[in-house]
Amino acid sequence: MTDTIFERNDTLYSLDPEHTRVAKELGAQGVKYAMANWIDVLGRPKSKVVPMTHFADLVAGAERYTPRGFGGIGNMNPTEDEVVGVPDLSTLKILPWDRRYAWMIADMSYGGREPFALCPRNALRTQVDAAAAQGYSVHLGVEPEFYVFRPESLEGERDRLVPVARSGSLRPSPAYDVEATLDASEFLDKLVGYLSELDFGVYAFGHEGGDGQYELSIGHAPVLEMADRMTLFRFAVKQIAKECGLLASFMPKPYASMWGSGAHLNMSLVNLETGRNAFRLGDTAGEWTQTTYQFIAGVLKHAPAFTALGNPTTNSYRRLTPRLADGQISWAPTRVSYGSNNRSCTVRLPQNRACIEYRAADSAANYYFASALMIAAGLEGIREGLDPGQPLEQASHNSDAPVLPRTLLEAIEAFQADPLVHKTFSPAFVSEYTEMKLKEWESDHLLVSDAERRRYLLEL
Repeated sequence: MTDTIFERNDTLYSLDPEHTRVAKELGAQGVKYAMANWIDVLGRPKSKVVPMTHFADLVAGAERYTPRGFGGIGNMNPTEDEVVGVPDLSTLKILPWDRRYAWMIADMSYGGREPFALCPRNALRTQVDAAAAQGYSVHLGVEPEFYVFRPESLEGERDRLVPVARSGSLRPSPAYDVEATLDASEFLDKLVGYLSELDFGVYAFGHEGGDGQYELSIGHAPVLEMADRMTLFRFAVKQIAKECGLLASFMPKPYASMWGSGAHLNMSLVNLETGRNAFRLGDTAGEWTQTTYQFIAGVLKHAPAFTALGNPTTNSYRRLTPRLADGQISWAPTRVSYGSNNRSCTVRLPQNRACIEYRAADSAANYYFASALMIAAGLEGIREGLDPGQPLEQASHNSDAPVLPRTLLEAIEAFQADPLVHKTFSPAFVSEYTEMKLKEWESDHLLVSDAERRRYLLEL
């Protein structure tokens, strides 16, 4: 007689024979385990790992999680409901660097009754639906930058990180430097190959302006798909770096005298009725519709609040400065402005593609939350017919345009005070994200650095 004392019957939905067939198909390709990743508030994937024998249960919503796991926020009491993760099968990928694992992105809810308020994917989908109701679909391209280090242990010292590529004093900047690119050729070759297997559409890569800093150019996609893609991208970069004996980081500003790592957000709208890009005027690149300028005006109106999501760490604001510690000019935006091909502005109108480029965001951003607020701001600009004024034709840090938040504290204060934030996100997310980030700022603010001691200890 079969023992049924502990028979599992807690799936959210009925088991589907089709999912059993998918599991067998994956198993035939060598897949042993599946992950239905939910994304925490900081943009990191979290998941249990499930053997393929339980794949159908996983897809039916068998796996439950405690909300406290979401990036350390979520006010939890002992009787709070668990959240259920139901994977979106359209996100199913076999990890090409370890084909034992299948990867999916999950949607989180309280037992299917209501979306979980802290789920980034739910927040973005709400704005995708709002755009559709206004007659648009939203596409996104991202230009992610990151540093790659070679961990080296120095005798008599603590472990330190050495960039995988180094530039000499005769080269004012290692940007586009071929030798610096080839210094990481094993890692980059593996990375681009694996991303190509995942259909990421990598069309260029190269060395950026910091030693050991790289950027990949990835084809655009519908915004929710792109946010899912970037979650896997960050995971892939770090995993493949480990495979090569390296360490990759998306920290916005590892070095005071080198460029920070941005993540420029290239967003466009497609008119659902005509199927045409809503930003392009005719067939000529560089000519823009009124809708484009209205969208930009909305984004600029809410740029201070957006900074709390696009630049979510205390370290982020060491990048948003007019110059580096050694006096070099930085192109990172510092003022609320837009320009025609002006790389110092918060928003740039590129001359070779029909999108707006939000340049202030960095590589620590949660692409779901950041995209959600950017869409909401742009749509408001269209609805209200906002005007961004004339484009800035000079370096933005020399202009009198309003200043972007200079610290995480200023950004969070702007975030809290912006009515659109409260319309876009749940009260739970706004209050708990605010609380978490204020604690982060305070923790950093209370530190006394070695640099401060060197500057003041003997002088004061």
